[in-house]
Amino acid sequence: MGPVGKIRLNYAAFAVYLFLSTVSIELTSAAGQPRLEIFPMQGVQRKPVGKSLILTCRPNVPDASLVADLQWKDNLNNTILPKPTGRNQPPMYTETLPGESLALMITALSVEMEGRYYCTASYANTELLETSVMIESYVAITWTNAPENQYPILGEVYVVKCEVKADPNPTIDWLRNGDQIRTGDKYVVQTHGLLIRDVQESDDGIYTCRAAVIETGELLERTIRVEVYSRPVITYLPITLEATEGQPFAANCTATGKPKPEISWIKDAAQQNVANADRFNVNPLTGLLTINAVTQDDYGTYTCIAKNDAGVVDQKTKLNVLVRPSIYEMYNVTGVSHKEIALTCRAKGRPAPEITFRHWGTEDEFAAGVQVDDDRIVLEQHFDEDRGESSGTLRISRSMRSDDGLYQCLARNKGDTDYKTGHITIEFPPDFTHMKDLPPIFSWDERKANLSCLAMGIPNATIEWRWSGKPIKEILDKNLQQVGNGPRSDLIVHPVARHYYSVYKCVATNIHGVAEQDIQLKEARVPELIAAAIPKQLTATTITFDIRGPPAELGLPITAFAVQYKEALNPDWSTALNRTWSPESPYIVESLKPQTSYNFRFAARNAVGLGSWGVNLQQSTPRRSAPEEPKPLHSPVQNDQEEPVVVSPYSDHFELRWSVPADNGEPIDFYQVKYCPGVKMAGTWHELENQCVSVDVVESTAYEMSHLSGNTYYRIELRAHNVIGFSSPASIIMKTTRGIDVIQVAERQVLSSASIVGIAVGGVLLLLLIIDLLCCATINMGVLATMCRRTKRSPSEIDEEAKLGRDEKQPLQTPTGSMKQNSTVEFDGKFVHSRSGEIIGKNSAV
Repeated sequence: MGPVGKIRLNYAAFAVYLFLSTVSIELTSAAGQPRLEIFPMQGVQRKPVGKSLILTCRPNVPDASLVADLQWKDNLNNTILPKPTGRNQPPMYTETLPGESLALMITALSVEMEGRYYCTASYANTELLETSVMIESYVAITWTNAPENQYPILGEVYVVKCEVKADPNPTIDWLRNGDQIRTGDKYVVQTHGLLIRDVQESDDGIYTCRAAVIETGELLERTIRVEVYSRPVITYLPITLEATEGQPFAANCTATGKPKPEISWIKDAAQQNVANADRFNVNPLTGLLTINAVTQDDYGTYTCIAKNDAGVVDQKTKLNVLVRPSIYEMYNVTGVSHKEIALTCRAKGRPAPEITFRHWGTEDEFAAGVQVDDDRIVLEQHFDEDRGESSGTLRISRSMRSDDGLYQCLARNKGDTDYKTGHITIEFPPDFTHMKDLPPIFSWDERKANLSCLAMGIPNATIEWRWSGKPIKEILDKNLQQVGNGPRSDLIVHPVARHYYSVYKCVATNIHGVAEQDIQLKEARVPELIAAAIPKQLTATTITFDIRGPPAELGLPITAFAVQYKEALNPDWSTALNRTWSPESPYIVESLKPQTSYNFRFAARNAVGLGSWGVNLQQSTPRRSAPEEPKPLHSPVQNDQEEPVVVSPYSDHFELRWSVPADNGEPIDFYQVKYCPGVKMAGTWHELENQCVSVDVVESTAYEMSHLSGNTYYRIELRAHNVIGFSSPASIIMKTTRGIDVIQVAERQVLSSASIVGIAVGGVLLLLLIIDLLCCATINMGVLATMCRRTKRSPSEIDEEAKLGRDEKQPLQTPTGSMKQNSTVEFDGKFVHSRSGEIIGKNSAV
């Protein structure tokens, strides 16, 4: 750059410096001048009508204490006053803020408040400070008629309302479920809303009314949920209804519509909503009308009204009231045996009820007319529909004692059934038929005897006792006392002498006849000698007898049998042992000594006492031996003409239980249970010997056999054991129920850990060999490539390599026990069997 250029650059720099210095001096001078500032700083404040506004006037002076008379003036140059104390808030007021600031508060901006507002103050009493701000207003977008939920009616034309107020005027468009709506056959965008023609349920959705003011840039959306309603339709209401007087009643009036209609019932005669009436209840959601107890006044026409926000519909029905039957007349009747008798029942109701009868204790009713099973009985029925009355008469010719008893009258119509009970009494002469087979009365040792006599008869019979043809009352014997005169009477006899054991006569009398019954008083004696006592079963310690008792008097049974026994070498019966049995029990003498001879004698006992000892016999017990055969406590059933089978309720286990047998002189130390599965073919039992299980059971008379197969027969043998040996076996056949078949899967031979390690190492070596071959073929590198490049190899090396090659060419040996074995799986219908060899799929269970 030349000298001239440098001089020009210096002048330019000096000029810039001079300009900046001048501006800085002016700014410094301006900052030092006192002034007022309005916040926000914008000179024009544009706000929507109805919004609140705050403008703050703050002095910017060197000394704030010299500021005085700070105030706001409105658009009419009137001073705006502070908010008065204790009064309602004015639309515009001032409020002093910290920092000597004065705020202008406008609570709700209106169009009339537009204009210029001034903030004034004096400074140091010499200088007047003033600043201003322009307030402008506009009408913001306001929804004047745009409900957020609107409900058009199915099939009609509807305008989705959306009225907007704004200044300047807004533009309106519509969206449905986020997509813009265009005017067409279905939708028409109007000034006050969106018109929808032929509203369908598919028009449900979310509609968006969008308003925009281009001048202000304001955009506002109104979301409107449109749900299509449908007018109510009554779908079910019978034309007529039937209720029964006094009974509860319910009727349904169902209707469809959206929203679900509210249903009410109106009684037309009184134009009354029955929901507000006593005894009535209406469910407005389901339309169910219930009446607690129907009366005849409930008869009439009713209107069912279904109403929802889409409309109202009604339908009429008629309620008929049925009058329940009521029996108002039925009297007990009395007749005489072999003569006719009639029982009448009368009732009322609508319709006139049908009347039938039934004998008490049976559900069978008499049919109208002559009875099929008894032509003596006829049921006559009469109806009077005009008066709502009916009658029924049960007529019995040639009445019998069996006709006596309670009878129930049933009056039945569509409304209900009424019941009433009456009695037919059949009078007949005294009867002792029920006493013909009674045994005589026994007494002994002058004990008093009670001879009872009960005469059947209507009316009740009078009883008189006679002895030897004379009335007891005339004999005046203090040992004969009559208690009661009928229909039951007891004769108390004190037989102080043998002649009182005699026959006494009971004589019963009523208006229809006389009957007699002989009652014998006999002297009772102890039983006669026992006819026989035969040893039935002998063990080393027990003897079971078969005792044949003496003949017994009717009414004086044998109550027990007794035995006395002693060792045959003992001549003294006073030291004998005693045992008593009831007649129904087994006659077993226990705790005897083995290989010992005993003497036995027997006697019978009745209510009088023990009879004489008889049947003297001598019996020896056998030597000690193995126990007796135990008895299983199970009830077998006959199965397909084979031997009886005990059925287990389970498929996989069975609990065997048995009773303790006689030990034959030595205590039983254990029981042996053996069970084998098998089948019975052609009458011969075939056991699977290799599957038999034998178990010894100690100190128990039960054993649970477990792990059994379902639907399988088992032969069970049970033996008792003592030191001498085993008892004979008790044998039963048991069958398990069908359960889930257990498939026996052939055991798989698993590879050993050494084999697994060997296979893994071999796999790694094979992978390395493949990688080396690839390296040799592609980039001529690796172990094989190095070996190929060798020009000299000794014979020993060649031999070693050959050996290595031979070793590597040996096939991989399958270790013993590995999985590489052919096998055959066969299914025989019950089990799966596996054996080595070729796999055959023909009988495979897979």
